[in-house]
Amino acid sequence: MTRAMGAAMRRIHVGNALSAFGLGFTVPYLYVYVAQVRGLGAVTAGLVLAVFAVAALIVLPFAGRAIVRRGPLPVLLAALITAALGALSLGFAGNAVAVLLSAGTLGAGQAVMQPALATMIVDCSSAETRSRAFAMQFFLQNLGLGVGGLIGGHLVDATRVSSFTLLFTIEAVMFLLLVVVMATVRMPHSPRIGDAPGRSAKGSWKQLLGNRAMVQLCVLGFVLFFACYGQFESGLSAYGVEAAGISTSALGTALAANTAMIVVAQFAVLKFVERRRRSRVIAVVGLIWAVAWVAAGYAGLGHGSQEMATAAFISTYALFGLGEAMLSPTVAPLVADLAPVGMAGQYNSAFALVKQLALAVGPAVGGPMGAALHGPYVVTFLLFSLGISVLAVRLGRQLTDVQDQPWLGRSRVVSRGGASEAVPAEA
Repeated sequence: MTRAMGAAMRRIHVGNALSAFGLGFTVPYLYVYVAQVRGLGAVTAGLVLAVFAVAALIVLPFAGRAIVRRGPLPVLLAALITAALGALSLGFAGNAVAVLLSAGTLGAGQAVMQPALATMIVDCSSAETRSRAFAMQFFLQNLGLGVGGLIGGHLVDATRVSSFTLLFTIEAVMFLLLVVVMATVRMPHSPRIGDAPGRSAKGSWKQLLGNRAMVQLCVLGFVLFFACYGQFESGLSAYGVEAAGISTSALGTALAANTAMIVVAQFAVLKFVERRRRSRVIAVVGLIWAVAWVAAGYAGLGHGSQEMATAAFISTYALFGLGEAMLSPTVAPLVADLAPVGMAGQYNSAFALVKQLALAVGPAVGGPMGAALHGPYVVTFLLFSLGISVLAVRLGRQLTDVQDQPWLGRSRVVSRGGASEAVPAEA
């Protein structure tokens, strides 16, 4: 990594931390703010959460093309300004229409940040450093969300609207501060793995859908987000309360255990996954999550004490965190390495779109099942976790050696005339 790439990467990581810190301030308290503080009711609060998903689904198909044509930095700056406007207006919105419009603006800005930042990480890293860069991004995101949520919880007061207005104003300031930080980034261009399929094809959704490995990765990604992230705050929490008798304080402890596992284990896990096949790492994550669902089944369907049930339920969230730590340096770099040169923005946006679809469908399916169909709920998502392992093994058959084992790319780089360039495997 050159000095310019390192300087740009440091600013990008600061940006990730600031954006996550700002989101952590408000996301946990949106429902309370809309339903109780503004007195707009549970239906409007539920619509606000739905608007976030809908806004993301609308803007992401266009975000990829914009990143390809304009570059990730201008798109990120526009997204940050949009999110700042949405956050600020949400803090002052007093009726349902204003709240929904503000939520849509904030959701659109947040959605576009993800692929723009991911593409910047791709452009400022090499095949050798990309896994570590994405691991650092995930670490800082979780740390920022946790710290932001903790501080925000001490600032809000459900009896004072002004405390929430302050919260959303701070979030808007975080986004604007990030605009200032990111405007100083000078984007270099990094070497890319040379044997990704479709390298010379133009950027289009048709070309992307013709990449079998990318299509399989998107299917795998949908199952990953549907079976894990889509259950955290919906089906799994409802199952814990209804089936396992978990208290709200214990549920908070479980969520904290998930974040703590990620923060503590991220770089230890990175050393484990860096020299292993990406497809095998994802397959292992499926097995770990299957164990997590077995622990959840024991918590809600077993006959142990309440203390044992609570411990098993907290272990479920911790095991999910271990799997997440293994995925962060694996899946996002794989999306980048499957993209033809110059098309990372399109591929990152497509994968972000798949993620949003899974996060929209996951709670809708898992919530009612977790609350009422306890046994079928656990069995269903246990099978989904095992399905992750199967899909990962199948994906491995579509990947080249360098895509599945990126450290092999070091032997493909040779010096020609004093400059380094990537050499295809056939050479």
